[in-house]
Amino acid sequence: MERVGKGWPAELASDLFYRRSQKPLFEYLRDYAGITPEKTAIVWYGRELSYREINDLSDRFASYLRNSGLKKGERVALFLSNCPQYFIAHYGIQKCGGVVCPCSPLFKEWELEYQLKDSEAKIIVTADKLYDIVLNVLPQTSLEQIILTSYGDLLPLEPTINVPEDLCQPKPSFADSIDLLTVINRTEATGQIDDVNVDDLALLVYTSGTTGKPKGAMLTHRNALFKSAAVVQSNQIGTAETILSVAPLYHIAGMLMGLNCAIYANATTVLLYRFDPLAVLQAIERYKCTWWYSMVPMNIHVMQVPNAGLYDLTSLKINPCTSFGINLTQELAEGWAKFTGGCKLFEGAYGLSESHTGDTFMPVNAIKYGTQGIPTYETSLRILDPQTGEEKPTGEMGEIVLKNPGVFKGYWNRVEETAQTLRNGWVHTGDIGFLDEEGYLTFSGRLKEMIKVSGYSVFPEEVEAMLIRHEAIAQVAVIGIKDSHKGEVVKAFVVLKSEHKAHLTPQTIIDWARLRMSPYKSPRFVEFRDTLPSTGAGKVLRRLLQEQ
Repeated sequence: MERVGKGWPAELASDLFYRRSQKPLFEYLRDYAGITPEKTAIVWYGRELSYREINDLSDRFASYLRNSGLKKGERVALFLSNCPQYFIAHYGIQKCGGVVCPCSPLFKEWELEYQLKDSEAKIIVTADKLYDIVLNVLPQTSLEQIILTSYGDLLPLEPTINVPEDLCQPKPSFADSIDLLTVINRTEATGQIDDVNVDDLALLVYTSGTTGKPKGAMLTHRNALFKSAAVVQSNQIGTAETILSVAPLYHIAGMLMGLNCAIYANATTVLLYRFDPLAVLQAIERYKCTWWYSMVPMNIHVMQVPNAGLYDLTSLKINPCTSFGINLTQELAEGWAKFTGGCKLFEGAYGLSESHTGDTFMPVNAIKYGTQGIPTYETSLRILDPQTGEEKPTGEMGEIVLKNPGVFKGYWNRVEETAQTLRNGWVHTGDIGFLDEEGYLTFSGRLKEMIKVSGYSVFPEEVEAMLIRHEAIAQVAVIGIKDSHKGEVVKAFVVLKSEHKAHLTPQTIIDWARLRMSPYKSPRFVEFRDTLPSTGAGKVLRRLLQEQ
């Protein structure tokens, strides 16, 4: 495996050095709780939680889980939006040998039910505002315990940042419910409960992969540690950094950039529940944030806030981003630099769940707009001909395949799909791209039919399986179509049953889907057809619909 490749920055060491040896990230948290106990780990709308507090609370939660019967290797679902409780639960689960299974808080019942059943999770940690969804799927799952928390539980009395209204609602009370902070405060921390190895399973992150329904990518503590170390060292993130964390923590990129990297680096995280352009301005100015991982539309919205120019943003120095819906251009980056007083905005990385993302990085002194940067530490990246498997010459497009210590162990209970994607340690991504003469990667599209809506992966078969449950739909096919804001949106081609043709409209189907599916999965457009193009065996040809 290559140490470093072409285009490597002279200011960066060519070898990756681990700051506190190769061990699970929760051990880094434990170390820092002893070395810098009072240092602020998380700022939550003005509430400051120290490394000692986060370590102690996650220790207590680990003890509670073990006392509840959780065994090493068992999955615990996290059905939460951004909040300090996410950090506490994430590391608490891993400290006692459990496996974190993130679930999108945008999920509706069918999606949550599928993931809970597939992962065989016995415990779920969720927000009280999502309790009804969990209750409705409970009989169909293996869940034995529901642990609730309120997003407002750890808010300060006098917030320093604009707080979303739904965080300020009175805390509801549910009969026979288990409250996260209550059980943590009642449980004595007993230190590390299990002998957790760096190569043990740590995460089960669901991804559409290349075929079929979402699959659980099995990621180890070593995968998470390696990518955290590589991102921190390649971006030169120091212990004095103040990181603004806005991207969803349940998403692999948000988890890496906003949770793991901060803990690995012994930095401070200013955490927001969700993106709010005014709150971003307030957070950067008040807490002198130095580093922010964003999506390009976020930067644009921040610059459009009335009187945005009155905020002092000069502390912000580094801003890796992802082009979701709006491509990052040099002109836009220069506008951001002028707006902030010098912050560098650039495409952050290429990666995927199967590799714990972050497989490339952008050298900050040699930015190439339109590319995703160069391969990170200990990473080999090749471009192969999709038909022959032969390596393509520099500048020619083909399938991106990669290999590094971040590569997953395989898909949960999916032997055949694992064999298709993971071959001799190489991840065959199904993505198209090319490498230039200096080793910079340009991502050009997807071989697979997966749809990317605002950065979220949507697989047609999953949406089709949910739409077909409508009593009026006889047949359905889903494709992605271009959208100027979201990159792609979902379009469904529907064949109605004859008895329903007279009284249904496309909007009826759209409204029905919005009530039952995540916003990014529900179709934006529905077109009625008498028939759908198919093979002789009856398989629908989405490709022909896409061409039409």
